[in-house]
Amino acid sequence: MKSPSDNLEDLRAKIQEFLSLGTKVGILLNPDERIVEVYNFGQEPIILRDGDILTVPELLPGWEVPIADLWPLEFD
Repeated sequence: MKSPSDNLEDLRAKIQEFLSLGTKVGILLNPDERIVEVYNFGQEPIILRDGDILTVPELLPGWEVPIADLWPLEFD
């Protein structure tokens, strides 16, 4: 997950490095923009937003989580 002091490009580069070393999937949670980036080696990232469902069938068959459930609740 991206922290306030993290640089997104550095995190993306690190994920690409891990993928090149054999990691199956990389997932970057960006709470500032409320998006999730899903990376697979040699493919463009999949961008998910509120209303989408995160699944990782190659690692966790049957598991899913709504993107909106990843962020803290907001109280008015």
